[in-house]
Amino acid sequence: MATIPELLDGHITLEVECLDRLYLNGYIGKLATGPGLSMFMRFQLGMPVPSPVVLGRVSERFREAVKAQAERERIPVYQFHHKERKDDIANNFRSQRQVRDGIVFIGVAQEKAQAFNGKKVNGRFEFNRDKAVYVNHYYFYIDDEDFGPLFLKVCSYAPWGTKLCLNGHEWAKRQLEKKKIAYEALDNGFLSCADPAKLQQICDSLGPEDIDRVFRKWLRRIPLPLQPKDREAGYDWDLSIWQMEVSLTQIFDRPLRGREFFEEIIRDNLDLGRPDRVQLIFDRVVTKKTPGEFRTRVIQEGVHPSLHINYKNFDLKQYFKEGRGCRTEGTFRNPNDFGVNKGLSNLPYLQKIGRQINRRLLEVERVSHNSGLSGDSIQRVVQPAVTEDGKTAPGLKFGQPRVMALLLALTMFHHLIDGFRNRDLRQQVADLLGVNLTEYTPHQMTYDLRRLRLKGLIYRPPKTNRYFVTPYGWKVARLFSRLDARVFRPAMAMFTANDAVLPFPLRQSLDRVDSQLDVLIYEAFPLPKTG
Repeated sequence: MATIPELLDGHITLEVECLDRLYLNGYIGKLATGPGLSMFMRFQLGMPVPSPVVLGRVSERFREAVKAQAERERIPVYQFHHKERKDDIANNFRSQRQVRDGIVFIGVAQEKAQAFNGKKVNGRFEFNRDKAVYVNHYYFYIDDEDFGPLFLKVCSYAPWGTKLCLNGHEWAKRQLEKKKIAYEALDNGFLSCADPAKLQQICDSLGPEDIDRVFRKWLRRIPLPLQPKDREAGYDWDLSIWQMEVSLTQIFDRPLRGREFFEEIIRDNLDLGRPDRVQLIFDRVVTKKTPGEFRTRVIQEGVHPSLHINYKNFDLKQYFKEGRGCRTEGTFRNPNDFGVNKGLSNLPYLQKIGRQINRRLLEVERVSHNSGLSGDSIQRVVQPAVTEDGKTAPGLKFGQPRVMALLLALTMFHHLIDGFRNRDLRQQVADLLGVNLTEYTPHQMTYDLRRLRLKGLIYRPPKTNRYFVTPYGWKVARLFSRLDARVFRPAMAMFTANDAVLPFPLRQSLDRVDSQLDVLIYEAFPLPKTG
């Protein structure tokens, strides 16, 4: 069977890195707190007594403005039902009502929101957002000249939050159309393009300024709870990143090649969610204190599987798109996981990180699949040997718990630019062995480091106390760890478990072996005759 590198090299007809779906939160900073809301009503709206009645009037005026625009421009209004898929309804409206640079339809849905509610305390109203309430949200489904399909959601209750949802691939399609560059779509991606280099250049150029521009454009064209004079006074919306998808799409010359590639990924990378491998992909140190659940999931939708790896709130997934392309896609749900806030200005930085994560995932998959070693190489590892300078290199016996823990721990440090120290590796080995540091002594760690070094699995620069995993060491550690986890442990469990369920031909063969052993034992030690 072809390897992952063989399936990729020379068989990719188009490769595109692009922002996919962007879900942005619009907020008014001055209205984030109860006192700020009271000041708005008192000084901006000119109401001496801030009360829920004032807020009710603002919400009612907004609802009437939406109704008036819908009637004036003959825009359909649709009431969403509970658990109804909004995307399906939107696609149906878009197919029936071809609108360019306008509002396709307006959807109304009752959804939870952290809206303000007022309570009377000592004769005055105090406003807080201590609990979520169900309120009306208005979805403006739009076809934009530059961005294509998008929607803008507005909450009808204070502080009147908004959400903007758009897609970078759809933006790129509109730019190609303006430049008269032919392309073939693949759902919300690309199957082919007459000028792939120009396509990638367009995808790279999408930035915060373009997104903010389209947001401001439609704030001017749809009804809003706040008046233009309120926004001019500083009560205007700013955007933050709520959810952001960064994708890498690789189109194969033949669907069969792509399917083989994805099957190899599924079969060979089910342990990508382990903390040691998460470190390789996300370039982040994972400790016992790192929040989140680290796991690999294969999710099956019909006949289409997808591979998911999680790091904190980040979801990295791979799937075979429309039977033609491999989509590797990272989703940011909290930029704070990567050391930045949610401001829209951080979008380029997050996009850079997302692309690096996507590429590292593919590289880890390439390396893990191509981790074979020759028979001589394996013998050199497991048997004692003498180095060229006459030093004895003790063997690393496959299957010994300490050796297996040592090699597995070694895989966690391959990506570190500054290498690792004695105590770094010692702690990991002790944890894998299930012992404390007093049971796995510094002397034992020093001995283990020496045999790793003499076997060529690690090296130490002169006059330093830091070690680095060699490419050869990475292959040995990966191969031994995978053999132990994938072959020997499952096989031993299958053979020895009381409730083991073996394939029928194997069960028959083992039964014949057992019966022949019983015959040999009986003939050698016949039971004494009674009677």
